[in-house]
Amino acid sequence: MENASKALLMAASVLIGVLVLSLAVYIFVSFGTTSAELHKQQEQQQLIQFNAQFNSYEGKEGLTIYDVVTVANLATENNIYHEFEKRVSITSGKDFYISVILKNDANNYVPIERGYNENTTNVINYYNKIIADELKSRMNNNAEDHITNLAQYECTVKHSQETGRVYQVNFKQKD
Repeated sequence: MENASKALLMAASVLIGVLVLSLAVYIFVSFGTTSAELHKQQEQQQLIQFNAQFNSYEGKEGLTIYDVVTVANLATENNIYHEFEKRVSITSGKDFYISVILKNDANNYVPIERGYNENTTNVINYYNKIIADELKSRMNNNAEDHITNLAQYECTVKHSQETGRVYQVNFKQKD
């Protein structure tokens, strides 16, 4: 009889141990799932904030060459951060590269963002040249108030299906 009661005590202690371990595993999995969900929500919030930098220009009235250069600077900073070289072809959206395209007078799309292999002075000079060309074009067209009446642009933004990030920003001069 004594052996039977000891056996029951041993079985009960094993059962309690299994219950404690099961509870520990359940809590570990539950906290792990909650942590993963919080991390996913944080990543989604960061994506929304990142895209908002570019989406804010879409549909906005009164965009000028200065806005185009601002967006190109944002794209350049992104491309430098991700160590992407300047691309010759249009990006496909499968990575974090961002292209900024300006439709010029000849109806050609011209990429204006820069890559990580560009030094800061070259990038600043390049953007200053874009602005200077715009102002020169306005002055050549006999626009009397060329400084206050800059050409207006409209903006469209493309989002990647794979990453959900902005991968291309297009500017087209309004007629």
